[in-house]
Amino acid sequence: MVNISEKIKEIQDEMSRTQKNKATEYHLGLLKGKLAKYRRMLLDPDSSSSQGSKGQGFEVSKSGDARVCLIGYPSVGKSSFLSKVTKTQSAAAAYEFTTLTSVPGVLRYEGAEIQIVDLPGIIKGASEGKGRGRQVVATAKTADLILMVLDATKGPDQRENLEKELEAIGIRLNKSKPDIMIKYKQSGGIKLISLNPPSHLDEKLVSSILKEYRIHNADVTLKDKDATVDDLIDVINEKHVVYTPCLYVYNKIDAVSLEEVDRIAREPNTTVMSCEMELSIDDVVEEIWYRLDLLRLYTKRKNARPDFTEPLVVRNQSTIEDVCNSIHKDLKDNFKYALVWGSSSKFGVAPQKCGLNHLVHDQDVVTIVTK
Repeated sequence: MVNISEKIKEIQDEMSRTQKNKATEYHLGLLKGKLAKYRRMLLDPDSSSSQGSKGQGFEVSKSGDARVCLIGYPSVGKSSFLSKVTKTQSAAAAYEFTTLTSVPGVLRYEGAEIQIVDLPGIIKGASEGKGRGRQVVATAKTADLILMVLDATKGPDQRENLEKELEAIGIRLNKSKPDIMIKYKQSGGIKLISLNPPSHLDEKLVSSILKEYRIHNADVTLKDKDATVDDLIDVINEKHVVYTPCLYVYNKIDAVSLEEVDRIAREPNTTVMSCEMELSIDDVVEEIWYRLDLLRLYTKRKNARPDFTEPLVVRNQSTIEDVCNSIHKDLKDNFKYALVWGSSSKFGVAPQKCGLNHLVHDQDVVTIVTK
């Protein structure tokens, strides 16, 4: 593992020495491919070496209807926020490295149970296996939403460095999967397919990057002509890359001017709060709910009233099939039809008889009829 770390450092040094221009695009693209490959080798959680093993205290079972991971430097207010929105008491103090293990809590909101995990304070260099940061971001890969907690009294470097660390570990914040398709073949070499001339990729560069990963025969289809080298590398490493929504939360707004608070709050995907003064914490919780994009459904037994006491929580764009799977793994096998009341019913207040492919809406009432 030491050799891999050294190779990563060498590639990073070479990239920093290389000027970005048209003549160096090919060389930089190859370096990016090598860098991503070595980082994947270093950060592989299945590695048997001591560096690749998981640290103690990071085994947090995923529970509830969704998971939110708190990411941030030490002592920015993650533990305080967790304590205020859940009944979990995570150690909080005005000095660094207070939280040494993952601390989960449950936020109950709008009938849903949202697991919030306060991870150890991430440090610079985590993606190179330094400290416990590697395990922190590995756990963050399982999040449905990342809450990046930042200090409003500090400069933009904190956010930029955290984004770079998460990017290096394979976490893409507020991004969609690149529109690139790779079809692997037994023979025929590498072929680049694009309806329009690509802006950043050509067949020589694509072929060289794929061969770095020992891929010698494949058809690469670019549906987006502006796809970059980074996009291609992400698709090659698709099993190691996640696309996660991120909400940037700036704490300690009581320590900066109103003008600065207003400036920060206007940034995309950003909200502000003060844990110490208990300012805008409810707004952050509301924003979490909005970003998770969950639906609440109410079940109704045949010839009975709907159960409005405990909703069934599912993802947006869920179908009746997803609802069946959420209730019981065998329910779909005995499914006959469903009756749905609510905004997804085309009959308004009357129920609609529908099949497994019907898309449900928030606060629908559902009856599953079995054979």
